[in-house]
Amino acid sequence: MASTSDGVGERPPLIELRGITKRFPGVLANDNIDLDVSAGEVHTLFGENGAGKSTLMRVLYGFYRPDAGEVRLDGKAVEIRSPAAAIALGIGMIHQHFLLVPTLTVAENVSLGLRSTRGPLKDIGRVSARIEELSSAYGLEVKPSAFVWQLSVGERQRVEIVKALYRDSRLLILDEPTAVLTPGEVEDLFRVLKQMAADGRGLIFISHKIREVFALSDRITVLRAGRKVGTVRPCEVTHDQLAEMMVGRQIAAEGAPSGSVPGAPRLEVRDLLVKGDRGTAAVRGLSLQVRSGEIVGIAGVSGNGQRELGEAIACLRPALRGAVTIEGTELTGKSAAAARQAGLGYVPEERMRDGVIGDFSVAENLMLVGSDKPALLRFGFLRRSAVRAMARELVSTFDVRTPGIDTPTRNLSGGNIQKLILARELSGKPKVLLVAQPTRGIDVSAARYIHDRLRAEARNGTAVLIVSEDLDEVMAISDRILVMFEGAIIGEAAAGSATREAIGLMMAGVRASPTSLNGNAPAPASAEVAPGLERGQVEPAASPANPFAPGTGSMPGTGSTTGSGNMEA
Repeated sequence: MASTSDGVGERPPLIELRGITKRFPGVLANDNIDLDVSAGEVHTLFGENGAGKSTLMRVLYGFYRPDAGEVRLDGKAVEIRSPAAAIALGIGMIHQHFLLVPTLTVAENVSLGLRSTRGPLKDIGRVSARIEELSSAYGLEVKPSAFVWQLSVGERQRVEIVKALYRDSRLLILDEPTAVLTPGEVEDLFRVLKQMAADGRGLIFISHKIREVFALSDRITVLRAGRKVGTVRPCEVTHDQLAEMMVGRQIAAEGAPSGSVPGAPRLEVRDLLVKGDRGTAAVRGLSLQVRSGEIVGIAGVSGNGQRELGEAIACLRPALRGAVTIEGTELTGKSAAAARQAGLGYVPEERMRDGVIGDFSVAENLMLVGSDKPALLRFGFLRRSAVRAMARELVSTFDVRTPGIDTPTRNLSGGNIQKLILARELSGKPKVLLVAQPTRGIDVSAARYIHDRLRAEARNGTAVLIVSEDLDEVMAISDRILVMFEGAIIGEAAAGSATREAIGLMMAGVRASPTSLNGNAPAPASAEVAPGLERGQVEPAASPANPFAPGTGSMPGTGSTTGSGNMEA
C-alpha cells in the first residue's frame, strides 16, 4: 500500500530515515526502510515481533549503526553514534526493556548522563523536585527516593517515561508505553501525548494493541520481516486490514472464553498475607479459588500485589499467613520444586529474567522442566538424542519460530520466548497453570495463538489462573474476572456480564455496584473508593463466612503495596 502524502504527512519532516538497512549474522533485520515523522505528529510503528521495529528505533537512537542509509533531522543528515548523541539532538526513547540501574534511586537514574548544576557534586534535590512536578503533571506515581530494585515492572516503566520527559525531547519514541495502565489511565496518557504533539513534538508510538493504534495515531507504518509494507492513516483501513498487513494473511477472530463446565476446585488460596520488597504488606488477606476447566483472570494495574501473589503461589516468596493448596496439598512454606510436584505450571512475569536462561539453547531451556523423565534418561544420565527429539516436537507443536533448537534463546523474539516457556510448562501436564502477563509485548498473531492454547488447556481440565494488566486480554480469555487493588480482591464478575468501564474503575480502586458490572447505568451512591490503611500498617484479616463468594475473599482494608508509591523517603 502506498504511503499517504496528505494531512499530517504534508508538514516538513522533523526526522527522516532513508534506506535504513541493518544486518546481523544470518538476519536482515531492516531492509531499505524509509520513515519520516513530522513535528506535531503521532506516527505508529506496527508489526509482529521480529518485524524490525525495535532495530529501526535502535538505529535512530544510536544503539546501532546502520549498514546503509541515512538519518536526517530538520532536513540535514546527522550521524547518531550513541544514545548520548541522540539525546543531544533532542531524541528521547522510552524502552520496553528498561535501561535502569537497580541499585540506584529513581532520581539518580533520571540524572545519569546529565550535567549537574553544581559541577562535580550531585544535584539530586533539584532533580527530585522536577521529577515530582512531572509526576504530578502527567499522573505518574513515581517516588524520586525509591530504589529501582524495589519497584514493580509498571513503576519501572513510569520511571522511563519520566526520564524522557525530564530531557524535554523534541522527538519521543515510545515502546509499548501503555502496558501497565488502566483504561482510564490510557485515556489520560493519550490526552497528554496528543498535547505534546500539539505543542510541536514528534512522537513515534510502538504498540501491538490495535485499539490503541487507531485511537492515537495520525499515521501508521507497518513493518513485516524487516521490510516496510506501507504507511496508512487510521481512516483508510479497518482493524482486520491492518492486522492482515502486519502478518501477510488473515487472522482468525479472537475466540470466546473456554466454554468448559468447571469441575472441582484445583487451586485454593485462603487468607494470604505476603510482604513486598519494601517490607510492607503487598497481598492482604486474599482468598480465591480456581476450578478444574476454568480460566480465572486477575485484572489490575501493575504494582498492586499481583507479582507477590504469583510468587507466593509458586513458592518463590514466603507467606506470612494463610494457605495455598492444590487439590488439598498444602504448598505454604514449601519449595518451588514441591509446587511443581503438586502439579503447578508457572509462566513468570519477566520471561527473560525468570523464565529462561538466555545463553542456553532452545533445547536446553525446554528440558529445564521434566529432565527427570524416564524417557530422557539412561543410567541416570540425559540421553542427548531423546532431549533433542523432545525439543523438536515441542517447537513444532507450539509453533516456536527459531532457526533451530541449538539457537541461543536470547536471539528469539519475545513472542517465541513466551511460546517456548508455555511449551515447557505444559509438557509437564500441570493440574494448575499460573500465567503472569501472558502476552505482554507480543504481537497480535502470537497473542491469539497463546490465548487459544490456554483455552484448549482449560477444556482439557486444567485450572488456569492468569494475571494481566491488559484488560482486553482478561475480558477476552477469562471465564471469571477478579480485580485486584492494593493487595486485595475488590470485585468479581463473570466475563460475559462485565463492562470494560466498570472493571476499569475497579482497577483504579472504585468498588462498582452489581448494576454497573452488568452494563446497566452505574449507581454512584453504591460505589465507593476502597478504604486504605496507614503506610506500612498490616490489619488483621476478617474471616468471611464464604471466602470464595463473588466480591469477597479479601480484607476491606487496603494498604501500602509494592506499586502504590507509598514508600517512606
